[in-house]
Amino acid sequence: MKTFDELQRIIDREIRRIDKTLLPKELYEPIWYTLSNGGKRLRPALVLMGCQLFSDELEQAIKPALGIEMFHNFTLLHDDIMDKAFLRRSHPTVHIKWDINRAILSGDALAIKSNVYISSCKSDILPKVLHVFNQTALQVCEGQQYDLNFELSESVSEADYLNMIKLKTAVLLAGSLQIGALIGGADDATAEQLYHYGYQMGMAFQLQDDYLDTFGDPEIFGKSIGGDILTNKKTFLLIKALELADPGQVESLNKWYSTKKVRPEDKIHAVTKIFKQLEIDRLIREKVEAYSGDALKILDEIEILPGRKTELEIFTRGLIHRVK
Repeated sequence: MKTFDELQRIIDREIRRIDKTLLPKELYEPIWYTLSNGGKRLRPALVLMGCQLFSDELEQAIKPALGIEMFHNFTLLHDDIMDKAFLRRSHPTVHIKWDINRAILSGDALAIKSNVYISSCKSDILPKVLHVFNQTALQVCEGQQYDLNFELSESVSEADYLNMIKLKTAVLLAGSLQIGALIGGADDATAEQLYHYGYQMGMAFQLQDDYLDTFGDPEIFGKSIGGDILTNKKTFLLIKALELADPGQVESLNKWYSTKKVRPEDKIHAVTKIFKQLEIDRLIREKVEAYSGDALKILDEIEILPGRKTELEIFTRGLIHRVK
């Protein structure tokens, strides 16, 4: 059994092997730039992890795993255009480095490439794999639309937010595991159980990201904290704070989130102070632990050979203490 880190290194190695001489260069250069700019390789590694739960033949899952990574990067490329983002993984975003037209077209090509790679799995499981992938891909688009809707909404409920991150983040992690399990030879019911595990784990993962963006150590986190606050993002922290705040705190939060000309450090300090007064840091940590705990319960119920689940258990527990 390979560790999660080893699986991530396999993905990095295979990405370096992809043919980078395809023409026209103007179309493919942004694709290779996007794929080579790092990232956690979390989703493709989960495809390999799902496969190795049931099979030692990881080779059969590598191309579909790369397809999942291509799809994920396609969504990031287009998200950056919609968000008018300047940086992604500390590098200029594609539409900034080149232009919006090339970013859109290269993103389209990357999405098509992802289908080509995912379709390379064995013909007997191809319909099932494509069903999971297509359903998941559509849900990710739905999640992005909800996220865009939130920018224009005066009020977003906790349930609305959790549904959005389920679609935008959790389902792709869940679908990656399910696809890997199907490739590895799991029966439909077991693959479905892994999907539900992945969903719970994905919710914990995104909420932990929300927590770290405000309460993380910037030296460990690898980037400045408070980005969600500065961009007025309606995360779990803000939604919960507005729900629990007294009138004075609500007025203060609304002021900071509506005033455009403020010093970034002042806004981050003031908003974080209110979050701490309301113990939002504790509440979101409890939410992370609840989702992680539910994921472990599901994993414990899945009937797999002893020892095969160890890496997933380690990975899930690591979510609770993740610092970057």
